[in-house]
This record gives sequence, C-alpha cells and structure tokens, in this order.
Amino acid sequence: MILTLGSCACCLMLVGWVSWRLTRGRVATSDGFFLAGRSLTAPVITGSLLLTNLSTEQLIGLAGSAYAFNMSAMAWEVTAGLACIVMALFLLPRYLGGGFSTLPQFLESRFDTRVRHARALLFVLGYTLITLPSVLYSGSMAVLALTDLPAITGLSHARALVATMACVALIGGAFAITGGLRAIAISDTLFGAGLLVMGLLVPILGLRLLGAGDVLAGVNVLVTNHPEKLDAIGSATDPTPFATLFTGMLLANLFYWGTNQYVIQRALGATSLAEGQKGVLFSGFFKLLVPFVVMLPGVIAFHLYSPNLPGMDAAYPTLARAVLPVALQGVFLAVVIGVVVSSFNSLVNSAATLLSMDLGLSTRTRGRIGVARWQSLVLVVIAFGMALQLPAAPEGLWQLIRKFTGFYNIPIITLVLAALVIPRVNPLAALIVMGVHVVLYGVVTFVVDTGIHFVHWYALLFIVELVILLAFPRTADDADNNHRRRGAAATDIVAPVDLTPWRYRYLTSALLIAGMIGTYLLFSRLGLANG
Repeated sequence: MILTLGSCACCLMLVGWVSWRLTRGRVATSDGFFLAGRSLTAPVITGSLLLTNLSTEQLIGLAGSAYAFNMSAMAWEVTAGLACIVMALFLLPRYLGGGFSTLPQFLESRFDTRVRHARALLFVLGYTLITLPSVLYSGSMAVLALTDLPAITGLSHARALVATMACVALIGGAFAITGGLRAIAISDTLFGAGLLVMGLLVPILGLRLLGAGDVLAGVNVLVTNHPEKLDAIGSATDPTPFATLFTGMLLANLFYWGTNQYVIQRALGATSLAEGQKGVLFSGFFKLLVPFVVMLPGVIAFHLYSPNLPGMDAAYPTLARAVLPVALQGVFLAVVIGVVVSSFNSLVNSAATLLSMDLGLSTRTRGRIGVARWQSLVLVVIAFGMALQLPAAPEGLWQLIRKFTGFYNIPIITLVLAALVIPRVNPLAALIVMGVHVVLYGVVTFVVDTGIHFVHWYALLFIVELVILLAFPRTADDADNNHRRRGAAATDIVAPVDLTPWRYRYLTSALLIAGMIGTYLLFSRLGLANG
C-alpha cells in the first residue's frame, strides 16, 4: 500500500509541475485566467472536455447502473455525440463570433441584463449545491474503495470519507485558484491520456479474471450467461427507458454540451473556430468508448460478485482493485484523483467566471482575478459542506444527480434555442420560464408521483416553456432594445479568433452518427444481448 500511495503522489506532483510550467505568466488577464488566453488547441480541448465530463459520477454511477440493471444508462453518453455535432456546427460559431466569454453574456445579447444575471445565478447555485458536492462525494468514495484508507489509517469509514473529500477539495481548489483555465486544461489532457490507458485495462483484466485467465472465455460468459445485462434498449422499468432518447435525452445532452458553462468554456478558449470544432467533435468519439470502459466493468462485476456487494455503486471500485496489479494501482489511483480534481476544479473555475464576469462583482481586470480567486475559495468550502450532507440514493448516485440537474438544464437550453430561432421574445417571459420550470419540475419529480419518467418531463416542460415564450406579448421598448443589441453585435464586435470552419466537420459528424448507431446495434438483441 505504501508503494501505491507513493506512486500516486509522484504522478500527481508530476502533473502539477508540468501544468505550472506551461501556465506561468499566462493568467494575468481575464482572458488568460478564465479562457486560457484563447490558446487551446483541439487535442487540449478534447482531453479537457473528456476529463471534465468523465468524472467518478460515471465511473461509479454508470458502472453501478449496469451492475444492478443493464446497459440502458449508456444513452446519456452515446447520444451525446448528437449534441457535440450541434455545438460544433451551429452554436460554437455564434459564441466565438460574438466574442462571448460566458453563456449568460450570449443570452444578454438576445434578451436583457436581467436574464443574464438570472441565468448566471442559476448556474452558480446548480454547480455549488448539486454538481460540486456530488463530484466530491462520488470521487472520495472511489478513492476509499481503491485504497482501503480506513484500514490503513485506523479511521472509521465516515471519518476517512471526510478526510478524502477535504484533500480532493484542496487539490482541486488549488488548481482552479492559482492556474485558471489553462492549468486546468493541461492537467486534464495529461490525466485524460492516463484514463484512456487505465480505463481500457480494467475491463480487459476483468474479462481475463472472469474467464479464469482467458479474455475470450470471459467474453463468452458475458454473452451466454445473463445476456440481457448487455442490452441497452431499456424498458419502461429500467432507469433509462429507450423512449427517453427521443424526448428529453437530446435536450439534456444539448444543454450539457452546448450551453453548460463549465463544458463550453473549453471551446470558448479555442485558438480558432476550426480547433474548437475539432476538439468538440473528437470528444463525441470518445463518448462512444464509455460503454466499454465504464459500463462493461459493471456487468463483469455482476458476474463476479453479485449479490455480495454492499451496493451497486461499489461495482467499479471493487473490480478495479481486484484486477489491477499492485504496480499499477498507484497510477490508477492518481488517474481517479485526477478525474475527480478535473471535474471539481473546472466547476469551481466556471462558477467563479460567472460570478465575476456576469454578476459584476469586479470590473477591473486585476481586481476581477483577485475577486475570482476568493470566490473560488468560498465555493470550495460551501461545496465541501454540502457534500457532507449528500444522502445515499436507492437508484444509485448517477440517477440522483441526473434528477437534480433537471432543475436548471431545460430552461437554459430552451432560452438558447429560442434566442437562435425565435425572432421576437420578451425578456420578461424568459424570467418567467425560469421560475415556472423550477416549481413545476420540483413538483412532478419529487412531490407528485405522475408515473412519467423524469427525462420525459424534460421534453414536456420544454414544450410548456416554448409556449410561454411564444405567447408572451412584446413591447415596443423590447423590440427596440433587441434591435440595438443585434446591431451592436453585427457592427461593433470583432471576433477574437479566426472563424474559418474546419473543412472536415461534416464528414466527421457523419462518421460520429454512424458510430452511435453501431454502438446501439452492438448492445442490443441484434448484437451481444442476443445470447
């Protein structure tokens, strides 16, 4: 265990040193701290997006869902490719062309300052009260399962969990506070390479264990014994019914990949539109690996350990600890901590960006960076306190997080799509939509059992909110203000980067769609689940 912890510490220090070396002197300006000086290339954007997205919520939550149910929850990952295409081809050119640093800035250009402030506040609340605590909690649970810290330190499981969350918060906060987005993106890329290698090792070694030393024999066990576990076509009783792909799933993924500040901030820091498009589209291909790297270990764990695990969320950590050689466990632990830290520091940096640039707590560049660093520290402390209160979820951690995210994802994507396609929208209607959504979604998801899956409610509420936007009357002042804002955007704003699109964007998008269809055919009764 000393070897494991020592190699883990060495890996973390190496990544920290490299990130510091490549970041020195580049965070003195707002663009440098919040957008990496708009210097990110496609490989860095892809690596950072991958690590920002793929946290222990997926490693633990998705593997746990596959262990307890089947592969249906892969819909959240595989169908993200469609959202990546929309982001790369349609949204990113508008974001970069307007010189926007945050999504609320884009909404202000179409609505008004009130909408910008409301969206920024909703983002910050969602990050601080939901996403940041869940990342801390799930990541720390994974670290405990991989290291057995309670036995090493003599602490109880609860105290070891608190200590681990505190360490992760300190490391993640240090990256976000000192290095800004560039340090985060560089460390993400380095950890991303490690995750790709180590992530592929776990299912391969797991199949070898399942097949008594023969990987192909392990595959044979999966496809002949309980092949229904490999079925991604979820029924109405599964956590992710297949029908949700055609209702709220697409909207949820569009929100995440096209409007979620801590995700799109990487693309906004691109050195050019072409580099941003490449980075976002390549991320879609990596999402196709998630069923193999993350969910397949859950099915393998089912065959090896069911029903002896204490819960579904123990599936991935238990398998990884059993199959990885001691020499690699430290490296894998460093990668897992890197995954957690990546998501955590990305959220902290984005929340500080929103507070500083959209809520206007400081207008001077140097003052803004200083305020952002203090804000980051406060956010870390609040998130740590909230993580201590995070309860266990009967449907698994993944499902719990998806439900709570529904409080703010749909009104955001509704307003963005309305800003793009509806010519005349009253800003007051946008504010009403936000309030109506929070109340209605809370009632139908947590108070009244409607019998309708919460992802279907995404789509139903999206329609309700569009109707509100279309039905609300406009005033002459609203029209005049929007006309002036559109005119200013067209004549006064100079794009900060080259807006020449990537020449292979359409071909790459077509290949990505083919990959999504192929993945679903593989994990269905037409493929591996046929038995």
